[in-house]
Amino acid sequence: MSAPMLVPDRPSGRLTDAWRRCVGAGRFELALRRDYQDSLALVQREIGFRHIRQHGLLSDGVGVHRPYDFAGERRAAHVFTYVDQIVDAYLALGVRPFVELGFTPAALASGAQTVFWWQGNVTPPESPKEWTALVRSTVAHLVDRYGLDEVRGWPIEVWNEPDLTVFWKDADQDAYHRLYEMTAHAVKEVDASLQVGGPAISPGADDDWLARFAGFVTDRSVPIDFVSRHAYTSGPAQTVPFGSYQTLRPAATLLEQFAAPRRRLAGTALAGLPVHITEFSSSYRPDNPIHDTAFHAAYLAPVVAAAGDLVDSFSYWTFCDMFEEAGVPATMFHGGFGLLTHRQIKKPTFHLYAFLARMGPDVLARGEDHLVTRDAAGHVTVLAWAPTDHTGQSTVDSHRIRLSVPVGRSETAFVARSSAGEDAGNARAAWAAMGRPASPTSRQLDALREAAEPVRTHRSVPVVAGRAELDLTLGRHEVTLVEVSPVTDETPPWFDDARLFGGGTA
Repeated sequence: MSAPMLVPDRPSGRLTDAWRRCVGAGRFELALRRDYQDSLALVQREIGFRHIRQHGLLSDGVGVHRPYDFAGERRAAHVFTYVDQIVDAYLALGVRPFVELGFTPAALASGAQTVFWWQGNVTPPESPKEWTALVRSTVAHLVDRYGLDEVRGWPIEVWNEPDLTVFWKDADQDAYHRLYEMTAHAVKEVDASLQVGGPAISPGADDDWLARFAGFVTDRSVPIDFVSRHAYTSGPAQTVPFGSYQTLRPAATLLEQFAAPRRRLAGTALAGLPVHITEFSSSYRPDNPIHDTAFHAAYLAPVVAAAGDLVDSFSYWTFCDMFEEAGVPATMFHGGFGLLTHRQIKKPTFHLYAFLARMGPDVLARGEDHLVTRDAAGHVTVLAWAPTDHTGQSTVDSHRIRLSVPVGRSETAFVARSSAGEDAGNARAAWAAMGRPASPTSRQLDALREAAEPVRTHRSVPVVAGRAELDLTLGRHEVTLVEVSPVTDETPPWFDDARLFGGGTA
C-alpha cells in the first residue's frame, strides 16, 4: 500500500473568490416570482454569490422603455417600477447586479427578429439617440437610488453573444461595435468611474472576433473596463420532445476557454483588463438532462477548483431552473441550467458550490482529484471528486485518495464528511425511482428534498506528529467535502460510557 500524500503545512497561495463573484439567472422579470426569490434566498444562505447576471433588463417584460405620443410628438418615459423591486430584493439578500444591457425594446427596435420563447428583440436600436437616452436614464436611476459608491461596483456589460445570429441580427460585428461605442459613452456620461465592458462573445466566436473588438475600442478610444466571454463544452443538440442530448468535450476544455481572452489580448491595449466569464456550464441548452446529474458535479469540480487562477470571475449558468428560454419546463427534472430545480430541490452541482463555500482561503495543496485549504482557526478542508469520463464510457466506480493533513497540537481530530454522488445527494435518481412524476405531490416533494441532501458522517481520527491521515474512497461521480478540526478534549473525569446502563463502580 502506498503512503498517503503529504499535504504541506505552509500555504502555497490563496483561494480566490472568482467562483462566487457572479451567478447567472433567468430573464430579469422572473425575479418578481416567489419560486425564484425562495430559490435565491436558499442559494445565498448556503453559497453566497456576490453578483447576479441575467438577460432582458431593457426588454418589454420589465417595462422600462414606455413610448407615447403627446401633442403630436413621439416621446418616451423610462419606468423603473420592476427594476426597483428586483434590485431592492437582491441587495436584501446580499447579491448585486452584474448588469447586462439588452435586449432592444420593441418600440425602439430596427426589426422584428426575436430570440427565446419570451421574444427578446435582437435587432439594433432604430434610434441611437433614444437608445443612449434609455441607457443614461437607466444607469443614472441606479446611481440615484443606490448611490455611486454602490453602483460603481456593478459591472455593466453591453449585450449578449453578438457573434451569434440568434442573439444579434446577422452577427454583424461592425453594428455591434457601433452599439458598444454609443452605450459605453452613455454609461460614462453618468459617471466616469462606472465599469463598462464586453463583448460577451460565445465559445464559438472566431479567433479574431475579440482581437477586432480590441482594435476598434483602442483606435476610437472607446471606454472599456473589463472583457467578457462565455464557455461551454457541448456539441450540436440532438433534440427530442421537451429535451436534448449532446456530446461533451473534456472539462479541461472550459479552462482553455477561460484562458483564451488573456492569451488573445496579449500585446493589445486591453491586456491586463479584468476578464469575466459571464456564462459557463457543460451544455448551452436549458433542456439537457446532464445538468441534473451527479456526473455534472464531478465533471465541473476540477474546473471550479482551478479557474480562479485564470479569470476574475466565472459565472455558473444558472442558480435555479426558473428559466424560460425554451418555454415553461414540462417536468421537475427537465435538464434546466439551475443549481436548484423548481421548488428549491438541490442538484448535485449545488453541493459542489456549497462545499466550496465552506472552504478556507489558504490553499495547502491541489491535485487532479482534490483541493485542500485551511482557515484562520486552523480548520483543514478537503474538496475531493471522482474522475469523470466525458464520454460516459469508462468512468470508475471507486476512487481512492489518501492524504496526510496538518492538524497541529492535538491528540485527535474531528473529521466531518459530506458527500453527493450517484447514491447520495441525488434527487434526480429518486425522482426517476418515483416514475419521473411531471408534477410531484407535496409528499413526493418532501421525499425529493430529503434525497437531495448529501450523506453526512463524522468520526475521530488520531493525530500523530501533528498530522491526521485521511483515507477516502469515493463512489462513481462522487464529490465530497471533508472538514478536519483539532479536538480539545473537555470530557469530565467522571464521564464513563461503560456505565450508561448502570454497570461498573463509582
